[in-house]
Amino acid sequence: MAKGTLYSICIAPERGQLKKEVSQARIIKDQGIENDGHAGPWGRQVTCLNLASVNKVNEEKNMNVGPGEYAENLLIDGIDLVSVGEGGRLKIGSDVILEVSQIGKEDHPSVVTRTLGVTLLPYEGLFCRVIEGGEIRKGDPVEVI
Repeated sequence: MAKGTLYSICIAPERGQLKKEVSQARIIKDQGIENDGHAGPWGRQVTCLNLASVNKVNEEKNMNVGPGEYAENLLIDGIDLVSVGEGGRLKIGSDVILEVSQIGKEDHPSVVTRTLGVTLLPYEGLFCRVIEGGEIRKGDPVEVI
């Protein structure tokens, strides 16, 4: 099983905003991250990006994009997230289980694209449902199960 690390946790109170990093968060079963605007009873409750993808864009475009600036909730280091596939599951920390409901989404002129001129979620972001909730912290282990 692939293993990695939770590099960052980011939330925003409303949709359409860049997210701000927090050191820990409560994940609510069938809802998403507490106090995040994308939480709700649908399939795109939590978004995940690969840290390597962010680092690659930063290097290629001479940018310094930080956690949450691509509107992702979780930035994960050490796992090729796209290879997890739809229906695949990630375990974060000791309790939280996310199930991939979608990879990528329709690209539209979002606040990210307007601000940065580049976006990642539409192409390689994982959109997940919360199967099991719990507390997560920056640095927690992440594994494909």
